[in-house]
Amino acid sequence: MILIKKDKLNIGHLSTAYHTNYVLMESEELTSDLNIDINWILFGTGPAMVKAFKEEKLEIGYMGLPPAIIGIDQGVPIKCVAGGHVEGTILTAKKEYKTQKQLDNNLKKVFSQFIGKAIGVPSKGSIHDVILNYYLEKYNLLDEINVKNYGQAEFIAKEMREGILEAGVGTPALAVFASTILESYLIIEAKDLWSDNPSYGIFAHNKLVQTEPELVLKFLYHHKYASSLLRDSPLLAAEKIAKIFDIIDKNYAEAVLKISPKYCISLSEGYVKATMKFVNVLHKLGYTKQKLKSKDIFDFRFVNKVHPEMAHY
Repeated sequence: MILIKKDKLNIGHLSTAYHTNYVLMESEELTSDLNIDINWILFGTGPAMVKAFKEEKLEIGYMGLPPAIIGIDQGVPIKCVAGGHVEGTILTAKKEYKTQKQLDNNLKKVFSQFIGKAIGVPSKGSIHDVILNYYLEKYNLLDEINVKNYGQAEFIAKEMREGILEAGVGTPALAVFASTILESYLIIEAKDLWSDNPSYGIFAHNKLVQTEPELVLKFLYHHKYASSLLRDSPLLAAEKIAKIFDIIDKNYAEAVLKISPKYCISLSEGYVKATMKFVNVLHKLGYTKQKLKSKDIFDFRFVNKVHPEMAHY
């Protein structure tokens, strides 16, 4: 089966507003420069995207590292060729719960508030699911708190409003959305939940890397431009995002961008170290059979050419 078709490049993305695809999707320059039609495909979660890679329905994908690591462990032929953002997971909850600052930054006390209650999180194997289960296992709370997984993060906020959930773990967009439909607060900030956690990266199918390396390189130059726009011109970026993401306006998009403004495409030392920490956690929690090495996950050749300067995370 030939993966690459000369007339189309399939790129998978999530509904995460701060991923660069929402800037690039309105870019005529990207299609012109790559000289190929781009088929943008929306996925509800990273694990669903991994399945599409396995079935050779994708050439490039935007997703968190844990679902990709689980896929690689199972033989899915993909590599992370660039970063995108770090520290993209938060805990939001109803107004009656105390924040990390109110509890002297004691995360065990924060999570213990939810004993006997339910916390919503995206699908099993997502980066948010892994982080939540890491802390519950660390604080011996796995049997004390009910974790409910959702295919779409929006349902988490809705079930918080309906009283089915007391809190949600997910992207900054979850916190912003929840605050628009109920009285909720950011309980644990992204920078404090897991330092340098690689919230998403750019993955490429091995066949694309082998047969069309120039295409990968060109795409990453555009990814770099879009990333710098998110970082340096958030208002302009928010306007572009709102044009594509028609269910939100620029003020909503800008609020999401500000919660954790660590946008860059570098595969920095901190990014890689945080990923390898996930490798150990995934293995310990039974998500993977083996402990992958850095070379199994990353291909640094492209990003080192596109982003040789210091990381901006």
